[in-house]
Amino acid sequence: MKIIRLKEGKERSLLRRHPWIFDGAIATGGGDAGETVRVESHAGQFLGWAAFSPSSKIRARVWSFDESQRIDASFFVARIDQAIKARDLFDIQSDGRRLVHGESDGLPGLVVDRYADTLVAQFSSCGTERWKSVIVEALLAQTGLTRLYERSDASVRSLEGLPEATGWLAGGGEQAGNGRDTEIIITEHDWKLSLDVAQGHKTGFYLDQRDSRQKFAACTRRRQFERVLNCYCYTGGFTVAALAGGAKHVTSIDSSGPALDRARANVALNGFDASRTTMLDADVNAMLRQYQKEGRTFDAIVLDPPKFAPTVTHAERAARAYKDINRLALAILERGGVLFTYSCSGGISADLFHKIVASAGTDAGVDAFISERMGGAPDHPMTVAFPEGEYLKGLVLVKKPGA
Repeated sequence: MKIIRLKEGKERSLLRRHPWIFDGAIATGGGDAGETVRVESHAGQFLGWAAFSPSSKIRARVWSFDESQRIDASFFVARIDQAIKARDLFDIQSDGRRLVHGESDGLPGLVVDRYADTLVAQFSSCGTERWKSVIVEALLAQTGLTRLYERSDASVRSLEGLPEATGWLAGGGEQAGNGRDTEIIITEHDWKLSLDVAQGHKTGFYLDQRDSRQKFAACTRRRQFERVLNCYCYTGGFTVAALAGGAKHVTSIDSSGPALDRARANVALNGFDASRTTMLDADVNAMLRQYQKEGRTFDAIVLDPPKFAPTVTHAERAARAYKDINRLALAILERGGVLFTYSCSGGISADLFHKIVASAGTDAGVDAFISERMGGAPDHPMTVAFPEGEYLKGLVLVKKPGA
């Protein structure tokens, strides 16, 4: 077994059971890509078993802090079994759910989503890449499914020195035979949503916003919104939720034509009249400015933008972008109206996001009540040892009637 030894004082995070070891923390040792190495402190104390990554700034990711643990096929079978069973602890009203959430489930670099009868997996680290065949076999055995599609096309793969990889690892084309085997329909709460696991963002859909969509539908039903604006609508999840809640009209904006086509299809899939929606292929920022200039207002607005700050180094520039769209949204929101606003940027903390939105309100000359703080659905958990797992954060704001 190869050993990496840390520099003096660099063991503190591992003693807190944080799974990442950065390149600057290592004094000596190494290994091949994905190879399991023994991690020791400067004094020779055992700290963990980790997968080595020669190219990444995160030079090793810990599999286990138990010295007696063997990192073999049975280890991955057990971890995957634990992750899947953990989802039974939560009330997930959908046949689309996350089964494995990386570090939070003790499997750094692995994400697995289930969409009805299909699994979609992302292998984003050297360690998971090395054990891919074992992981695939365990996933199929534990779920009883026969279809598994790989979406290892995230940019983080290049940081690991790994090429992109997509395609069926089990089942797929030979079963469907219709040329559309990557298109799936899932049920979520009281509606249905279609997706394409080969073409969509992430693994095909944003399952992490499931509970937020339900809350938005409930809010729409309770407040009887007439004019809803869904910004960065993607394939229309919040649009469908608003219509299910009884919104009279929903304007949905995205800069992706194919995403808007899917949003229209999802509206039709749920039997809603297309005349209740307007789909705009446009820049959100530009449209918000145009609405402000025209004096157009909305009863409810959703701001769910893409990742503006993937790391803390991008935080300053991203903060300006978040502030601008929130300022504009608050300006065109009716008094007493509701804003659901989000950041999925890992480089923006919940505290910083709150400050950004507060500053946006000041610049817009309005004030708002914070009705609720939002996060990812419970099948996307964070743990006390790995706070970086809290990437999605949101605020539900009610614009003060006198603001």
